[in-house]
Amino acid sequence: MARIGIDVHRNPSQICILTADAELIEKRIRTDRDRFAAVLGLRPRARILIEASTESEWVARCLEAHGHEVVVADPNYAPMYAHRSRRVKTDRRDARALAEACRIKAYRKAHRAADERRYVRGRLAVRESLVQARTKYISLVRALSRREGLRVRPGSSSSFVERVKEVEIPRQLQREIAPILKLMAPPNRQIEQATKDVEKIVDRDPTVRKLCTAPGVGPVTAASFAALIDTPERFKGAHQVEAYLGLVPRESSSGEKQRKGRITKAGDRRTRCLLVEAPRGRTVTGVDGATFSEARPTRRRGCPRSKTRRDPVRHDEGRDRARRPSLHDPRTTA
Repeated sequence: MARIGIDVHRNPSQICILTADAELIEKRIRTDRDRFAAVLGLRPRARILIEASTESEWVARCLEAHGHEVVVADPNYAPMYAHRSRRVKTDRRDARALAEACRIKAYRKAHRAADERRYVRGRLAVRESLVQARTKYISLVRALSRREGLRVRPGSSSSFVERVKEVEIPRQLQREIAPILKLMAPPNRQIEQATKDVEKIVDRDPTVRKLCTAPGVGPVTAASFAALIDTPERFKGAHQVEAYLGLVPRESSSGEKQRKGRITKAGDRRTRCLLVEAPRGRTVTGVDGATFSEARPTRRRGCPRSKTRRDPVRHDEGRDRARRPSLHDPRTTA
C-alpha cells in the first residue's frame, strides 16, 4: 500500500506519494474536488495523511469516497515533523514529512466531529460574529456620545437604539451615527433568530438539555460545550477535558521546584470564555425559557481576600506573642 502525505492549503495543495516500490512522486494541484479525483481517484487504495485544518474534513471525505484510507492528524504533534528541516520550511518539505510520518505511523489522530455537532458549531459561530459586530457598533456610538459629554443609560444591547433616541443629541452627531443606527436593526433580528435556533437545539438534544440544569449555564454555553466536546468517551477523565479547553495552568518545573503559571488558553476561545463567565452571577436562561439571576459565588480557597480591617484584639495578641522570649534564644540563656 502506498503512503501519501498532502499539505492542504486553500489553494494550491502539495502531494507527496511514497509508492510500495519506494518511488517518490510529488505534485502540486489546485485544492478542488475534481483535481483530487483526477490525481488520486484512479490510484489503488492508499493511506493518506493530512493535517487538521479548515479544509481537512471535506478533503478527507472526498478522498474516502474514492476508496482511500484517510487519517486526519493533529498538527501540534511534534514527532510527526521529525524528518522536516527546521531551517527551511516549504510546502514540499511539509508534504514529504507527512508522507514519511504516514509510513512510520508517527502521528496522532485528530477528532472528527459528527455532522450534527459541526452544524451547531457553524450556527454558534455565525451568532458570535453578529454579536461582535453589534458590540462594535455600540462601542463606537458610545464613544462618539461621550466625546460630546452625553451618556446613554445602561441596558440590553437589543434596546440600544431606543435608548439612544432618549438622549438629546446634536444635529451633527445625529448625522454621524445615523448609518450605524440603521445597520443595528438587522443584526438584532438575526441574533434573536439565532438564539431561538439554539434554544431549539436544547429541546431536541438531551445532552444539552441536561447541561442547562447546571446553575449559570444557558443554552448558548451548553450548546457550545457539547458541540466542542462531541464525544465524551474520547477523554480519559475530566482533567483531560480541562486541558483540551485550556483551563489548566502552564508548568515549568525542574527538580524539586514546581512552577505553575497562567492557564494555557488552548482550544476554543469562545467556549472557554463562556465556561469561565457562566458561574459569575449573570442572567441565566433556563430550559423552559425563563430567565433568572444567579448570585455570585462566595470566596473560595485560593482567591484573594478583601482588604478588611484587622481585629485590634487579635492583632495585639499576635504582637505580644512575638515579643515573648523563647527558651532557645541565646540572649535569654546567658
